[in-house]
Amino acid sequence: MVERKRLRQAPQSAGGLYFPNSKKDVRFIPSGCTVLDCVLGGGWARGRIANIVGDKSVGKSLCAIEACANFARLEKKGQIFYRESEAAFDISYAEALGLPTKRVDFGPDGIDSQWDTVEEVWQDLQDTLSDLAKAKAPGLYIVDSLDALSSRAEMERTFGTPTFGGEKAKMMGEGFRKLVRQVRQADLALIFISQIRDKIGIVFGEKHTRTGGKALDFYASQIVWLTHLKTLTQTHGGVKRPTAVRIKAKCKKNKVGVALRECEFILRFGFGIEDVISSLDWLEQDAKALRGKELDELRDNALRLDGKGLVELEAYIRDKVLTTWDEVESRFVPKRRKYG
Repeated sequence: MVERKRLRQAPQSAGGLYFPNSKKDVRFIPSGCTVLDCVLGGGWARGRIANIVGDKSVGKSLCAIEACANFARLEKKGQIFYRESEAAFDISYAEALGLPTKRVDFGPDGIDSQWDTVEEVWQDLQDTLSDLAKAKAPGLYIVDSLDALSSRAEMERTFGTPTFGGEKAKMMGEGFRKLVRQVRQADLALIFISQIRDKIGIVFGEKHTRTGGKALDFYASQIVWLTHLKTLTQTHGGVKRPTAVRIKAKCKKNKVGVALRECEFILRFGFGIEDVISSLDWLEQDAKALRGKELDELRDNALRLDGKGLVELEAYIRDKVLTTWDEVESRFVPKRRKYG
């Protein structure tokens, strides 16, 4: 698989000003969803830190699994590290979604490896960065999830002991200060998965947050919040069942593209992100770029074709999304510089 083309730069009429993915030194891992790639600025940035935040069942782990699958296809010698701390990982389901389990390092005991504390993960990450530097190989490192990690001090305390609970936030800040430059030098894509928490007593502003303090807010290059919008159902033989969910993704921070861009995609159970359908929905509803007979034909072909025909259709729609995204974004690029 050839690495997905970079998002095009702004046309010359924009004066060569800043535009998504204009940074030539950044490479990306496809997310598995073309529109989400556009929102991210090209995909998950390599050599950077990303944070996927969301409530239950919005596809946080699935996004990580699809990143693993795409990274494995791009980098035959790349190394994948998946640190699962929730003790709830379904390896069979992950394989069905495309996780290349033979290429994934889950830890010394495989999927049964225990990752209980932040200290363990940071030490493992430090060792991993050292090994990658020696091997001169790119890597993808996923922590699923940050919220399930405790600290040694917390593990040693008895239940009910009063505490300010600041150990994790302090260690996150210390860990990033020590390793953030090594992550860049090792060409490692580091992805943290976080669960949302409700803020108590909030009347206005952000109603949700996530654990780990402010360190991720400062050191992450991409922060994506996932939200459940709608449950989709199908009926077969008179029986109706939920089969998919519509998810909204908003990039609240982006240092490799334009921030605060958002999109919607369909997450189908047992399959993953419906890239083609999600792309067609975006082209029709958000970009207003497709309508009428062409749209109907593309939707029909997306359901009917398979094999080479489907691959060609996917490539055509992907290129249509990239071209249209650039055209839309170019309308909002300043046409002059503040300082000449």
